Amino acid sequence: MSSPCARVRRVGLFGGTHGNELSGVLLVRHWQQDGAEIQRPGVQVEPFLTNPRAVERCTRYIDCDLNRAFDPESLGRPVVEDIPYEVRRAQEINHIFGPKGSDDAYDLIFDLHNTTSNMGGTIILENSRDGFTIQMVHYIKNALAPEPCPVLLIEHPSLKYATTRSVAKHPVGKYQT
Repeated sequence: MSSPCARVRRVGLFGGTHGNELSGVLLVRHWQQDGAEIQRPGVQVEPFLTNPRAVERCTRYIDCDLNRAFDPESLGRPVVEDIPYEVRRAQEINHIFGPKGSDDAYDLIFDLHNTTSNMGGTIILENSRDGFTIQMVHYIKNALAPEPCPVLLIEHPSLKYATTRSVAKHPVGKYQT
């Protein structure tokens, strides 16, 4: 785990993990056309459309949920003709932004989602011991105050997450109602 003050050099902004969740798709497309508002000196920020085929069809996924395809078995599958589209896409994303669990992985990935649940703008974290993301969430909550910004911790001691964002050293999910 990186120290809480480790410098963030590479950030991925993901939209379209689920092709029918359009807020992240619209933001990523906007930033791909004009990324001035997300660029900072010394930081590479990469807006990325994660599941373009599902976005094109405006459906959650084509063959399987991309947000469950970042497990070791899927990432290690041989690329053959009948491999599910999202498994192949997970391997591509892992190659570009990972490899997952390595020192070469992107420092931070924000995976932008929508939900019909009454969650408002909610940040999802997978690790309460990641000092960097805890400090970042504290900063975000203070910057948005007095607007609420709930944080949902989905930590489990023996579960290894297979989410799109889990490729990064510091994974963060952002859900918007």
